[in-house]
Amino acid sequence: MERSRRLFETETHGGRAAYRLHAVTVAAGILLLLYYRATRVPAAGEGRAAWLGMLAAELWYAAYWVVTQSVRWSPVRRRPFIDRLAARHGERLPSVDIFVCTADPYSEPPSLVVSTILSLMAYNYPPEKLSVYLSDDGGSILTFYGMWEASLFAKHWLPFCKRYNIEPRSPAAYFSQSDGHQELCTPKEWSLIKDMFDEMTERIDTAVMSGKIPEEIKAKHKGFHEWNQEITSKNHQPIVQILIDSKDQNAVDNEGKVLPTLVYMAREKRPQHHHNFKAGAMNALIRVSSVISNSPIIMNVDCDMYSNNNDAVRDALCFFLDEEMGHKIGFVQYPQNYYNLSKNNIYGNSLHVINEVEMGGMDSLGGPMYIGTGCFHRREILCGRKFTEDYQEDWNAGIKDKLQESIDETEEKAKSLAACTYEHGTQWGDEIGVKYGCVVEDVNTGLAIHCRGWDSVYNNPKRPAFMGVGPTTLAQTILQHKRWSEGIFSIFLSKYNVFLFAHGKTKLRHQMGYHIYGLWAPNSLATLYYVIIPSLALLKGTSLFPEITSPWIAPFVYVFCVKNMYSLYEALLSGDTLKGWWNGQRMWLVKRITSYLFGVLDNLRKLLGLSKINFVVTPKVSDEDESKRYEQEIMEFGSSDPEYVIIAAIALLNLVCLMGGLSKVMKGGWNVHLDALFPQLILCGMLVITSIPFYEAMFLRKDKGRIPFPVTLASIGFVMLALLAKIV
Repeated sequence: MERSRRLFETETHGGRAAYRLHAVTVAAGILLLLYYRATRVPAAGEGRAAWLGMLAAELWYAAYWVVTQSVRWSPVRRRPFIDRLAARHGERLPSVDIFVCTADPYSEPPSLVVSTILSLMAYNYPPEKLSVYLSDDGGSILTFYGMWEASLFAKHWLPFCKRYNIEPRSPAAYFSQSDGHQELCTPKEWSLIKDMFDEMTERIDTAVMSGKIPEEIKAKHKGFHEWNQEITSKNHQPIVQILIDSKDQNAVDNEGKVLPTLVYMAREKRPQHHHNFKAGAMNALIRVSSVISNSPIIMNVDCDMYSNNNDAVRDALCFFLDEEMGHKIGFVQYPQNYYNLSKNNIYGNSLHVINEVEMGGMDSLGGPMYIGTGCFHRREILCGRKFTEDYQEDWNAGIKDKLQESIDETEEKAKSLAACTYEHGTQWGDEIGVKYGCVVEDVNTGLAIHCRGWDSVYNNPKRPAFMGVGPTTLAQTILQHKRWSEGIFSIFLSKYNVFLFAHGKTKLRHQMGYHIYGLWAPNSLATLYYVIIPSLALLKGTSLFPEITSPWIAPFVYVFCVKNMYSLYEALLSGDTLKGWWNGQRMWLVKRITSYLFGVLDNLRKLLGLSKINFVVTPKVSDEDESKRYEQEIMEFGSSDPEYVIIAAIALLNLVCLMGGLSKVMKGGWNVHLDALFPQLILCGMLVITSIPFYEAMFLRKDKGRIPFPVTLASIGFVMLALLAKIV
């Protein structure tokens, strides 16, 4: 088929020849560096143990660097053509079921969830072919109330969006922008819709704060009667409520146009039954939706990830409906973007390099990972179908026509599919649906799809398809990365280890791409060694690097400088600022010595049977003072978490070692000791410069976000123990 008739094109990133030359020279530098380490091991009693530890750390870094090259060798970009899709298919498009998951009305406020739901209902897509489902794992009447309010406001919001083709279609995001958007409509109409939204949000937030729904509201919908005083978030019957049924002639907006189907689900929870976290919620949604809409395409997003691109559904369909390659594509993954990042990315949460470089690199090898949000799947593939060359999707098969039974009957049937015992003795969570047994169920599920022969594609449009809430405190960032690193490392240690599970099923470089993230956690061990031992050796006067006048210092300097220069180039090219890159380097260190370290320790505890899998929701709210400090890009501590003790202890240790090392160099004579210890002085000095915000939080700041005195005291104690131990 001619290129012009394709529904999407694949473009290769430029500058690959230059990059490969750069990679070859860095590889040569790494080999020389390792040769030097291996051939110049000092005698016993002269720092041999520390030297061998440095060799082990550098071997690890070298191996991990090779892994990271797998996605940088030939990355690609995808470009869909929705005009060609329209010319070829018109409005004869497949139906789409949209899944949204929430778990706690306090960590994930219903008003936040409602804006996400409304943005998804307002796509530029035939509304009768859209069905939006919310899974509420908190089983909260407060969240259901928010959904009921959304079903009423949608009658005004959706026609307003489509009449003026506004973006974004999250009312919270839209109305938070400048008043310049009023020019799209009359100020009176703009103000009317905004007032309606503000009043709805206030009612929802008031209900959440009070913890109860007014009796006059409960009388307006039968769904409120599902709750009683005995229901808790971990002990309740299955609840399914169809708030809007697009097949109902009365389900129309205030202009008489059809509304998308809207469904609330809270699967059954009982204390004696394990519920498998988000994976269990996703599988319940797959089953419940099968008796309501049963669309062949399923899209899922997190409850804070609102739709930011009205054409995201049509873009995704360009891949599935492409005549040449569409039958091979199992899922279409969009990047995870945040709208609330600080100007210079204080906590390193932008994911810019992952989104712009690494995911595109995986796309060239067989497809990106499934990251659990912003993803379009074929229903059949989520249910376990293997790829065959003759596969052809029947886009109309199984779609539910006008309901033969009443809504009440359909809801009862759906409830039976959301029962906590439904999956017993079945393949759900193993061969069918989203995988169980891991807190990053999305990665396991995507890997299984790839191993069944399907490709995936990565679509990163200029206007981001989804925008979410990123962590706004250090604690939230550490928690999020702890969960990610712990979960992905648990895959590495399990039967789903990519090198073993995918052997012979996917390309080796594709497997390596998965391990960029699978090896985040063990990176902590080499990093801890590198930020502690050379500094202690400096204090003792033990040299662990070549003298500054030795030619062997060249590969160390070259690898360090070129690797960091390229890291800066990647960050700037991906949209970061210079200060944002520097903050990212600091957070790279922080995450490795805290989140990733605890990821290793928690996996060891699980292997020893000392703990079980646990899923902690990252909070989406911060108090006013925390938000203000975040806007000012002041790091937030404020509590006595053990992670802060590690951060403070390493910062203080390097400060003490730098001062002590400089003192020893000066006392011993510059010509004798400076050559031997200069590299360690530089390394220790850079760690001290990186730690300046930590010193400020310990000794200079007076606000509530400072490092508490007990943490500083404990850190000083650990530093004293390290100095007394004489471990070098």
